[in-house]
Amino acid sequence: MDPRLRALVAFAIDLIAVAVFVVIGRASHREDQSAFLVTFWPFATGLVIGWVGARGWRRPFSISRTGLLAWVGTVLFGMLLRALSGQGVQVAFVIVAAIVVGALLLGWRFLLAALDRSASRGENTPGPVGFFLRRR
Repeated sequence: MDPRLRALVAFAIDLIAVAVFVVIGRASHREDQSAFLVTFWPFATGLVIGWVGARGWRRPFSISRTGLLAWVGTVLFGMLLRALSGQGVQVAFVIVAAIVVGALLLGWRFLLAALDRSASRGENTPGPVGFFLRRR
């Protein structure tokens, strides 16, 4: 698979994960989803900063490189941008956001790695997930 497409797919999954975090958070507080973008943009911007810092396009499915830096960037810069834009940044929210965003951004990468390991166990060739993840 083309490396640019692999990076685009991984980034899109991360962006969807951040969107899911925002939707769940707004719904759990019974907030109107019409203000979704107000909550979403700081975290999406933080995700982009994390991806650039990690050079995520080089190893988009890496847990230890892209996943961790995307997580830290999303939470750290997302909270900074929320504070600068006058949105709430309570300690409890930072803790919950760090846990949920971490679970989402790292979770799908762990799942793919586990699927690849189980699919390729006992074989010399990577499983179907490994074929997708393999760098060329």
